[in-house]
Amino acid sequence: MKWKYIKIGILVLLAILIIVPAYQYYGSIDWAKKHSAKINALPVLGQADDSGLFRLPVGDFEFFARVAGLQNDGPGLILLHGFPESSIAWDPLLEKAAAEGFRVIAFDQRGYSPGARPEELEEYHIDKLTEDVLAVADKVGFDQFHLAGHDWGSAVGWNVSMNHPERVLSWSALSIPHIGLFFDAVLTHPEQQKRSSYIHQLRIPIIPEYMFVSNGQKRVREGMAKIPAKYLDEYLAIQAEKGATTAMLNWYRALEIDEVEGIESLKQKIKVPTLFIWGTEDGVVAPEIIPDQKELIEAPYEEVALESGHSLMQFEEEAVVRAILSHLKRNSSEKSSENSPENLIK
Repeated sequence: MKWKYIKIGILVLLAILIIVPAYQYYGSIDWAKKHSAKINALPVLGQADDSGLFRLPVGDFEFFARVAGLQNDGPGLILLHGFPESSIAWDPLLEKAAAEGFRVIAFDQRGYSPGARPEELEEYHIDKLTEDVLAVADKVGFDQFHLAGHDWGSAVGWNVSMNHPERVLSWSALSIPHIGLFFDAVLTHPEQQKRSSYIHQLRIPIIPEYMFVSNGQKRVREGMAKIPAKYLDEYLAIQAEKGATTAMLNWYRALEIDEVEGIESLKQKIKVPTLFIWGTEDGVVAPEIIPDQKELIEAPYEEVALESGHSLMQFEEEAVVRAILSHLKRNSSEKSSENSPENLIK
């Protein structure tokens, strides 16, 4: 009889251990998909549109895009956000770049846009993410363009710049140095290995999703508490939808991190004018690896170090915008103006 009650107690305990976490997770999901509904209500970007929020159909996908100054005569500028953010991170630069004559687009990348969220893991390989950038550029008529990226957007931007230099007028990387250098350091550099331990944690199945979403996204709210509310609210809204956090994490899971050292395609030299902005208090990148990237850049190179952490656009807005605009102006040419407004939206 005593053993019977022990078994019942064990079963009750197991039920609690399963039911409570499940409730904390599933009870935190936005089943109404409020963010998707907001995006789906937006107009599709058309030839006559200049600035605002739009849906951008590209192949089988539909990206959510922020655009500014698309009717300008200047060169194009594409902005790539990082993890776990969205295109709103570039708000401080969009209008200011447009005011200088640039035609600007910042889009929520694959996995972040509700209409571009494939389930297959292989669909998040860096080559696929690179193809998205070129496809978006083609869609809006940017034969050549300036490019800027932060965090994972920086990783993608490095890949675009090294593999398609004929398309890139200039490249501005925030926080993450040359990906060949960075991923080598993730595998071989003790300090960088320590700082990149989160990469392996994010590649574990299921648990990261639970950590991001459960308890009303408490951990994300606490971890990004210093991020201004207008940015954080959008990040949380995206992550709360079923499947969105998994799609975002698939960027890491599709990364064959144990094999990166042998992937020479990530170690090619950069042949476009490059600006690198980094924070001296950034816990993600080991400062001592940064000087080595100069050997991988065979083009004009400028480096700006700020007393800041990882989220440069949110905490060093003026300095970052000033540095990027200066870089863009130095590297704009008459040839870039061939991307005229009448070629918009192919």
